[in-house]
Amino acid sequence: MTDMQSQDPPVVQLSTGRLRGGTEGGVAVFKGVPYAAPPVEDLRWRAAQPHPGWSGERDATAYGPSSPQMFIEGGDPVLGGHGSPPFDEDCLTLNVWTPAPDDARRPVLVWIHGGGFVSGSGSLPIYSGETFARDGDLVVVTLNYRVGPLGYLSFDDGTSAEARPANLWLTDQLEALRWVRDNIVHFGGDPDSVTVAGQSGGAVSTAALAGHPEARTLFRRAILQSPPFGLHIPTRDEYRQRVEAYLEFAGVKDVDELRHLPWPRLVEAAGRLFAHTARWGYWPTPFLPVRDDVTLFRHPAETLLHDAAADIDVLIGWTREEANFGFALDPGYAKSTRDQVLGRIAERFGEGAAGDVYDEYARTRPGARPADVLMDLITDELFRVPCVELAEARAALGRPVWAYQFDLPTPAHGGRLAAAHCLELPFVFDNFDSWSHAPLVEGVDPVVGEGLAKAMHRAWIAFARTGDPNHAGLPAWEPYRSQARTTMCFDAVTLPLGDLAGHARRLHGRRAPTS
Repeated sequence: MTDMQSQDPPVVQLSTGRLRGGTEGGVAVFKGVPYAAPPVEDLRWRAAQPHPGWSGERDATAYGPSSPQMFIEGGDPVLGGHGSPPFDEDCLTLNVWTPAPDDARRPVLVWIHGGGFVSGSGSLPIYSGETFARDGDLVVVTLNYRVGPLGYLSFDDGTSAEARPANLWLTDQLEALRWVRDNIVHFGGDPDSVTVAGQSGGAVSTAALAGHPEARTLFRRAILQSPPFGLHIPTRDEYRQRVEAYLEFAGVKDVDELRHLPWPRLVEAAGRLFAHTARWGYWPTPFLPVRDDVTLFRHPAETLLHDAAADIDVLIGWTREEANFGFALDPGYAKSTRDQVLGRIAERFGEGAAGDVYDEYARTRPGARPADVLMDLITDELFRVPCVELAEARAALGRPVWAYQFDLPTPAHGGRLAAAHCLELPFVFDNFDSWSHAPLVEGVDPVVGEGLAKAMHRAWIAFARTGDPNHAGLPAWEPYRSQARTTMCFDAVTLPLGDLAGHARRLHGRRAPTS
């Protein structure tokens, strides 16, 4: 135990070794803590394994490296630049923030970063758990896991006696949750009161974790921010063609050759696969979760309707213009024509319905360009509609679920981003100072921003503590039920609204059946 008022650095003793952390903003923090063995050499493209431990006292005051990934030099035009982070295959570390490493058994919030399955890191300052630990008396964990080719490729040819997991990223996250279960009590946390939260790909991860047989022993609540549940999740056989294409782009004949390539070559080949799999009018996804019947048995959105996962408390939501994140600043899409968009709509609704669907979208946004119709379509089919369908299905089962939509637009880039994907993050974490590098939040009214951040941040704290997001600074928020379809609309004025996604829900109910 450590007195947080003393000058001595906080220290904890785990079964794997001793850790010496630091303090930030009045809370103890332990960074770069190994939760699994380094996935290198013979463990490359193998399921995560427990860490063997270390001798002596390990310094835990610096973040661990991020998983190797494609990185935009100079920064992203939406999220900005975080500086060039260190990348290394030895990346399976996590970070812990706690009011004190004592025996208080506080609720635990585990955050899983997004990044489209190809990028991201739990070592970014924007995901610091300091505010949640300080404001909510929570123990917060963020983690790094394998992304891109190191986390989302399976080379099992089906000939071995026992199938290998295709979702190595999921084995990483499971190992991190086992670490939390076994060790978080030493940091003042309660292993029986764990909430897993994630955004985008991290939200898909959270849902996938809920469907694992171990889930009932690992966490009891889930927060799903902007999960792209509209993605097709392939079987192992369906994914094999993509694996073969990757081998070709890497310039090797088989996995034995690939295993000896340095990771920068692997990332370079991932960039080629990215370009190869890109389709006009679709969010690019070169790497995907796979239904391998080892780690993932059904679509992640379906896991929360079955077995013990149906009893997990769920908070789910989306931003109003999710797709603007990936498309609004692309000059190619700005020149989209009506005929192009009609063709894209026809792929989902059929040619006979495409014109009516286009007009329906155009009516909801006066002065809409074809690009606006396209972005609204992608937002609905990839995010909003499948999220609503999950809420509807859980409500029909009588299972707890709360729904929200984030509506506050950003003035950045002349307002073209609107309420785009990722925009809710600084409000959820209430850490705008950490987002000073990001064009995404430029120009947000500080008074409005502060008030909305307090409302969302406190709602997430309340949910992590009790499974109910209501708090004194928020209008009454009822669970989503099929009669009222209550959805909290987070905006300059935050209000619960009935059937907020009704237009999209009804419109996409007319979509053409898939074969």
